[in-house]
Amino acid sequence: MSLASDILIIGSIGAPYGVKGWVKVNSFTQNKDSIFDYAPWHISVSQGGNQVLKVDQWRYHAKSLVAKLEGVEDRNAAELIKNAQISIEASQLPELDNDFYWKDLVGMQVITDKGYEMGVVKDMFETGANDVMLVKAKINDAFGQKERLLPFLHDSVVLSVDKDGKTITVDWDPAF
Repeated sequence: MSLASDILIIGSIGAPYGVKGWVKVNSFTQNKDSIFDYAPWHISVSQGGNQVLKVDQWRYHAKSLVAKLEGVEDRNAAELIKNAQISIEASQLPELDNDFYWKDLVGMQVITDKGYEMGVVKDMFETGANDVMLVKAKINDAFGQKERLLPFLHDSVVLSVDKDGKTITVDWDPAF
């Protein structure tokens, strides 16, 4: 059985498409169609049910994605999974040699290049301009900060990420 932290939401099911069980797919992956690289999908529907489904076929329709899922045979069945989240187990992600996933950064210590411990990465999010780390400060933070937002910019702000040591070294003023 997987822990909640081992489950990653990678998209959602949209409205039914046609009468033969096809559905629109909203992908949260970096490349839209990469969502189909992961199987099976764990579908959680608002009625509280969870299903494990495999994609039978998929294609682009205009700028959107549509898919035919095994076991979803008609529009009524497609309607039942509308708005469901698409999740996968973290173990389904490929191993990265010299890179990392955002999930890997959450919980890491953030330390300045001068040795000041800024806190722990609480969350990561995208702003359009760049990715941002939400860092929860230590309780006794010398600058009175509770949280900090740091741009996740390689080489200018983020100097290094040590996956084994679970630390991120940054060039950042802790008073900011």
